[in-house]
Amino acid sequence: MDCKEANKKMSDFLNNELNSRELKGFVEHISHCRDCKEELSIQFLVQEGMARLEDGSTFDLQSGLDGLLEEAERRMIFYRWLHYLIYGVEAFAIIAIITIIVLIIVL
Repeated sequence: MDCKEANKKMSDFLNNELNSRELKGFVEHISHCRDCKEELSIQFLVQEGMARLEDGSTFDLQSGLDGLLEEAERRMIFYRWLHYLIYGVEAFAIIAIITIIVLIIVL
C-alpha cells in the first residue's frame, strides 16, 4: 500500500470499516511510514478530540491511537487464524470426499 491509498483508508480505519486484507496493508504501511502515521494521528485527534470535547472527558491522544493500532493487530491475528481454520476444514472435507470416492470404487 502506498501513501495515497493509506490516506484514503484512514477514515475507514478510524471507523473500523476495513476488511482483513485492507487492514493488514494499512497497518503494515502505517508502521513503516512516519508521514502517514503523523497524518493518522492528526485525523484521530480531530475525530476523537471532537467527540471527547463534546462529552467533556479528557483523553491521551498517543495512548488512544496506540490502543487502536494494537486492536487492529489483534484483529489481524484473529483473521489469520480464522483463515487457517477455514483452510483446514476445507482440506479435511476434500480428504473425506476423496476417501469416500476411493471406498466406493474399491468396494
